[in-house]
Amino acid sequence: MSTKLFVGSLPWAVNDEALRAAFEAHGTVVSAKVITDRQTGRSRGFGFVEMENETQASSAIQALNGAELKGRNIIVSEAKPKN
Repeated sequence: MSTKLFVGSLPWAVNDEALRAAFEAHGTVVSAKVITDRQTGRSRGFGFVEMENETQASSAIQALNGAELKGRNIIVSEAKPKN
């Protein structure tokens, strides 16, 4: 079963493709989405990455939480379910 990750503190320059590329080294990426503002279309500074399984998701969290991506240290954690 796939595992969804929250990715915060994203630089404005990161798009869906760049987000996917950053995580592909740690396993199969099912989806990668940078959340954008509906009015302006600009990044809101966070996104979600869905990894193929929990093992790959854990590997990505360990490797990328606090790591630098395009000049900013990103935050990676397991996504909390919507209420």
